[in-house]
Order: sequence, then structure tokens, then C-alpha cells
Amino acid sequence: MSVKIKKYKGSWYIFIHHHGRRKAKKVGTRQAAEKVKRELEARLALGAFDLRPEAKPSFAEYAVGKSYAWDITVFAARQGKTVDGAKRAFKEQQPEGWLKHYAVQKLKPSTADSYLEYLDRYVLPQFGATRLDLVVRNTVKNWISDLATRSLSRNTIRLCVSTLRVVLNGAIEDGLLHSNPASKLGRFVDSEKPSREASALTAEEVTRFLATAKQTYPHYYPLFLTAVRAGLREGELIALQWGDIQFGESPEDPNRYIMVCRNYDWRSRKFLTPKSGKSRRVDLGRDLRQVLMDLRDKKLLEAYGRGRPGIADDFVFRTVNGSLPDIRGNIAQRYFVPVLEAAGLRRIRFHDLRHTFGSLLIQAGAPLTYVRDQMGHSSITVTVDIYGHLIPSADIRYMDAVGATKSGSSSKTSQAKNATQAQPADERRKVNLVQVLQNHGVGDGIRTRDVQIHSLLFFNFQ
Repeated sequence: MSVKIKKYKGSWYIFIHHHGRRKAKKVGTRQAAEKVKRELEARLALGAFDLRPEAKPSFAEYAVGKSYAWDITVFAARQGKTVDGAKRAFKEQQPEGWLKHYAVQKLKPSTADSYLEYLDRYVLPQFGATRLDLVVRNTVKNWISDLATRSLSRNTIRLCVSTLRVVLNGAIEDGLLHSNPASKLGRFVDSEKPSREASALTAEEVTRFLATAKQTYPHYYPLFLTAVRAGLREGELIALQWGDIQFGESPEDPNRYIMVCRNYDWRSRKFLTPKSGKSRRVDLGRDLRQVLMDLRDKKLLEAYGRGRPGIADDFVFRTVNGSLPDIRGNIAQRYFVPVLEAAGLRRIRFHDLRHTFGSLLIQAGAPLTYVRDQMGHSSITVTVDIYGHLIPSADIRYMDAVGATKSGSSSKTSQAKNATQAQPADERRKVNLVQVLQNHGVGDGIRTRDVQIHSLLFFNFQ
């Protein structure tokens, strides 16, 4: 065992010879080299230092543990089961590694289960047997290209890459990797399968849908009405309790709303926080208020008849048999789809009632910030991505006004004024760009010079 320092080409190096292995490391100054030498000699003497390279785990060993069977065909053969039987046993296994120590500890059960699903189906078959530090960028790009040819949607591919990326981020945090080969690959994520756009009913279609639901399945009419008038997610509808609803003193009282406090996770079958991680307030429209009040009064009478003092902790929506409604399964297939067919409407998902709520808010002129808060989106960017195309802003007058500011010798102000006066009197209103943007939640931080220029070019599109 020896530790020596030497100067080479103007820099100082540490040379270690230990158990037949040698290692050299550039240190810098002589003083730093002397200090490192003393520390290494002490660690070598105590046996706390080893030059042998640390064996890197495979991706599967790091992500889900050594004992976790991630290849379903191998698992089936090992257990002597059919593939279907193996899949059932496969889901009952308890993963280790990153999934246990990071995902399960820090994420909601539904999110952790989602990561496990994408790991099982797409990531581990490709990278499971690969040593962690040998997962390289070109291999990841080729994998993404392969996914794109398998009739997967762009969102599915995006989630596959996201799953790989977060696992490798954990490896960086644990000191097993220095960089993430799956980072910043969004531009490579594409699909041959066309994207499925959110579908929404028109106001006239909503009227037909609700009228048909009230006539054919009156028991589930309040559920359908709440979905389309409050925009709650399926799990939020299931978890809604009577104590979460503030009805107000009268239909004119503005203090009427629904507090979305919890969400039912269908994977873990537990009640968790809403998707955003926090509660939100959804204003209660007059028509929905009246229907829910009638249902509440009926439930109160039933409770009093059984000697109960109240129903604040009872769930608002129950099946005919009194159980929690399986909205994605039984309710959708046995009641929701038949209502659509009876009303002569195209088939949509139950979740599209939520999109209908957001679309109707936008078309009613609601600011994007209000829509964001009512929908419970994590940011206004999500709201714009989903509903931005519905903002009634398309107007050829904008192009005419822009053209007017670039021609002639008159000032921008006089040209914009002339362009405006050419319009009918009831269309001459201009609004400051800041007001327009702030009405839609995106006006913060705009520069004064930009406002002075752009406010001449835009008309109020609300």
C-alpha cells in the first residue's frame, strides 16, 4: 500500500497503489495534494477505501429490486402458470428499489401504480437487463422511435419517457449516474397514431342529454348534472359529501359553492387529496343548487326516519343499491352510454362532461384564470392547452389594423385610430392589452413599451 504525490506538467497528482491496483488523480496545488495524501493513508489503514470498481446494478435491479419479476413470460414459466394467471400474481408482488423507496414514499398510490404499469409494459422490457450506467442517449432515442411505430398515442409515449427519466433522476440523486440520457427528449416524442382531442357537448346537446337522463334514469340525473355543471372528475364526484356543499341562503346568494376536498382513487380504492394536491372551490349554479337541495332534503328525511341527526358525512351520490358508484365501469356502460344513444348524441367518455363544463365556461366569456380555478388545473398553461382554441378571439380586423400600422407616413396612433373609425360605432371599443391579458390570466410582467404599441392593435374580444 502506498500513496505518493508527484508534480506533472505543472499540476500535482496523487498516485495510489493498493492490492495490486493503481489509480492516479489530479489534485492541483502541493498543499491540497499533501492534505489528500494524509486522508487517504488514514482511510487505507482503516480498510475504509477500496480501489475495486463498484458494480453498477441493472436498470431493473435499481428500479424495482432484484427479486421482482418484471418479465411476465419468464415469471409465468418460473411459477408454472398461464400468462393470465401470471399477470394476476405479478401484480401482487411487492417491488423494491426506486419504486419502493421513492415512488411509494413520495407519490400518491395512483401515481406510483402508474409508474409501475409503464415500467412493466414498456420500460423494463427494453432496459431491464441493461446495466444502469450503460443506458445511453442513442438507445433511448431508438426506443422512442420503436414506440412510435407501435400504434401508441403521443401521450402514452410521453409517459413512457417520463417514467424512464424520473427513475434515472433517482439514480443521479443516489450517485449512480452523472447525467440523465432521457432528459430533454420531448422533441423526439412523436406518434403515427393521431392524437385524441377532448370532446365536448354543445349547449343544445347538453340540454338534450340532461332531459333524456332525467326521463330515463332519474336516480342518476343529479350525478350527470353535477358532472356537466361543476366539472368534477370521476373520483371527485364519488368522494363528494353533503358537508362539502354550501347552498347559500337563497338562489341569489353568491355564497354558494362546492368544496372539492378529496378524490377517490380507483387503483388503491382509497380517498386521497384532489389531483392538484389541494382543495378547491367550485361555484354552484342555480339549476344545480336546486337539484342538489331537493336530493339533500330527501336524504335528510330518510336519515331522520332512521334516527340519524344529519347526513354531513354521507356521500352525495350512491347507486340504487346504496354502494359507491363505479363511474368508469358500471355507471358509464349501463346508464351514461344509453342516455347518449337515447338522446341521439355521439358517444363520448364520461370524462368529456368535464370538458363540456370547461368549454361552456369559455364560450360564456369566463376569464381563463376563473376556468383554471374552477377546473382545478395546476397552472393556466394546462387550461390554455386544453381550451385556448375556444377563446373567441379570431377576427380579421386584427390583421387589417396590423397592416395599417406598417404603411403610409402617418403615426401609428393616427393609423390605428383611422382603422378603428372605419368600423361601426358599436365596434370601436379598444381596450388596453394589459386588461385583455389580465382578464385571461396572462398579463403579468408585460413591459410598458409593449403595451403602448400593442394596445393600439387589439380590440376587446370578450
